[in-house]
Amino acid sequence: MTEFETEPQGILTPHLLKAIVSQYSLPWRGTHGLPHWARVLDNGLRIAGDTGADPIVVTLFAVFHDACRFNEGWDRGHGRRGADLAAALRGDVYVLDDMRFDLLYYACVHHTDGMTDGDPTVRSCWDADRLDLGRVRITPDPRRMATDYAARPEVIAWAEKRSRGGYVPPVTDIWEKWAGDDAGDEAGAGAAD
Repeated sequence: MTEFETEPQGILTPHLLKAIVSQYSLPWRGTHGLPHWARVLDNGLRIAGDTGADPIVVTLFAVFHDACRFNEGWDRGHGRRGADLAAALRGDVYVLDDMRFDLLYYACVHHTDGMTDGDPTVRSCWDADRLDLGRVRITPDPRRMATDYAARPEVIAWAEKRSRGGYVPPVTDIWEKWAGDDAGDEAGAGAAD
């Protein structure tokens, strides 16, 4: 499997990433920070190649789903807060049609609910996040995956090796440069074990 170095069609711009990261209150390299978002992006684009999911929605989900967390543990409502941030930035910082936005919003709000049914794009987003559970020492359960692709043992093994090993996709460094100095030294703080 090859790594996705960039996201589709330039939807994720420096301006958008900076707007998201500037309000992110946790360490950029923490459990739910930029390396996690980048792995979710990689996972999601791989899944989309199999499911036909919309890569633009998958890309935006990767950066919004955990963007408004208050802590690294159980954080009720963080998905809705991320979806609301996506709504607040839409039109001013990025453009997305109503159909795609509805999928993005729903995927963010419900990404921790454990659902497995629904639109292929939404299910692909959820599995992209689930495949990165290894970072918190949880092996993804194929019975809880929403797509056949993500439930494959070889896909779970690949994703778990990356997440448990703390793999930081190269795009993380690019995103940190885009985000600038808003967090000062925080950009390198809190790296996952």
